[in-house]
Amino acid sequence: MINGKKIVVVLPAYNAELTLKRTYDEIPMDIVDDVVLVDDCSRDNTSEIGRQLGIKHVIRHEQNKGYGGNQKTCYDKALELNADIVIMLHPDYQYTPKLIPSMAHLIASGLYPVVFGSRILGKGALKGGMPMYKYIFNRFLTFSQNILINQKLSEYHTGYRAFSKEVLLGIDYHANSDDFVFDNQMISQIFYAGFEIAEVTCPTKYFDEASSINFRRSMKYGMGVLGTSFVHFFNRIGLTRSKIYRR
Repeated sequence: MINGKKIVVVLPAYNAELTLKRTYDEIPMDIVDDVVLVDDCSRDNTSEIGRQLGIKHVIRHEQNKGYGGNQKTCYDKALELNADIVIMLHPDYQYTPKLIPSMAHLIASGLYPVVFGSRILGKGALKGGMPMYKYIFNRFLTFSQNILINQKLSEYHTGYRAFSKEVLLGIDYHANSDDFVFDNQMISQIFYAGFEIAEVTCPTKYFDEASSINFRRSMKYGMGVLGTSFVHFFNRIGLTRSKIYRR
């Protein structure tokens, strides 16, 4: 705990057997109260390794529910465990768990209700091996999103996020897609509900075992991101009312 706030780390996993232990071993258990691993019907031994590591809350989907569907299970379980702060960390070891204390402190101190680990602040993305086309894609989408959503984030596409309980209870994340665009729909909901997002510089690692989506899926994701941003814009100016903003 920090300042009496219960901290739960959630790990949305798919075929993470090669990286799960490295990720888990760096989680600062001196402040983290619980860890939840959700295995989205992996084809490897992710769940078994999680149990061997001593993770108390291992949930396995018997059918693949997608990246967004995995996160929905993660947040539901964290709230069931009465978490005050929920930190979503990919178990592919692309993001360092060593930032968990800093992210949690920003929320526990009441400074911000949401904190993202940004690969774009500083030079962490390219230095860590992000492919150039993904970096350019990231920069274009983020620029477009900031204009349409009227915000100023350095990155909308990080997989390292911390939320207060109030944020998760204040938005309807179940109304979002089960696919990769879930992340950006959630950001849109957070801003639409009036919450602020802080960012901290996060180093990242790209290597063979780290999860990634191919070019075709990246294009589909990009179109979904732009679609979400336009929906946010039209709702903001009062032309439409999307179901994802209802609560």
